[in-house]
Amino acid sequence: MALQTTRIPELNTTVENHTVIEEKSCIDPDLWNALTSSQPIYLGVITVLGVVLNVFVLLVFCLHKKACTVAEIYLSNLAAADLLVVCCLSFWVVNIAENFNWPFGVAMCKVVNTGIKMNVYSSIYFLVLVSMDRYVALVHPMSHGRMRRPKYAKLGCLLVWGFGLLLSAPTLVFRVVKYFPEYDVHACVLDFPSRGVMLLCDAMLIIFSFVIPIPIISFCTVKIIQALSKRTIERFNAEKTEQKATKLVLVILFAFLICWIPFHIVTVLDVLIKARVMLGCHLEAAIDICKQIFDYLAFFNSIINPVLYVIVGKNFRKKAQEVCKHWRLSSTATASTHSNTSATLRTFK
Repeated sequence: MALQTTRIPELNTTVENHTVIEEKSCIDPDLWNALTSSQPIYLGVITVLGVVLNVFVLLVFCLHKKACTVAEIYLSNLAAADLLVVCCLSFWVVNIAENFNWPFGVAMCKVVNTGIKMNVYSSIYFLVLVSMDRYVALVHPMSHGRMRRPKYAKLGCLLVWGFGLLLSAPTLVFRVVKYFPEYDVHACVLDFPSRGVMLLCDAMLIIFSFVIPIPIISFCTVKIIQALSKRTIERFNAEKTEQKATKLVLVILFAFLICWIPFHIVTVLDVLIKARVMLGCHLEAAIDICKQIFDYLAFFNSIINPVLYVIVGKNFRKKAQEVCKHWRLSSTATASTHSNTSATLRTFK
């Protein structure tokens, strides 16, 4: 995931895993400094907006009087995963602002970065679940209807969280705070015992967050679009609610792919460079710069989903309006009760 490799532009070095390596002379220092100097501002904006928007989504799903549908259970867990990652990013904002000195201790170094890595795995598998749910709802609505029950959805979400934590175990184990006396930096880095372990962990990331889930999502998406097109032609209107939910899911899937596919492609190229399959100073410099840019794009996905809920999700907007209305009525009733109580007390004085 992002922030596994931490650049220190002021020292013109790279803290990578457990070794401080001099930067290649072909990397443009001005461009690199511009990218790194923008990190605290960008990550700070992502953190603030991500917390506000995803908390809003979770409040709507949790406070609405009607129970969540299967799709909403998956989407609310996706919002929780996005909330987790933006909260973890706040620590990196401070770290980068402190010239990459990690001030929070070893335990938080492990916990924060494990939370970020969990988002990589959990978010994509929540999308796998929601795309499979839409596939079953539209392509096989009669034969597999029993599978689409809230209790099974909640169990599936619990398994995804556990699976994400399991796959994030290498981050929990190998993240350390290491002191580099020659640069006076306490950096939170990945300290792999060997290059083989490092490549194995990178391969796990590629396989479990890209190779396996993306084909499943792509297959379900194609079948969903075909089913929607067919029903539009046939003027099939019996399941309008399912179709509205499906359109929201499709938009979220496309947004996720746009934000995350570049990250995974660059990750594959970076692994090939680490394995020395691809060599070249300019190539490595280009990959380093692309990693920074596409990390930013991947993090942006954590704030775009709540916006899409409001713009595309008609059912979500309706729920949000009902929750806000109920909240205003409750506030008015509470204020009226306090006013009546105060008036009564003044009467007896």
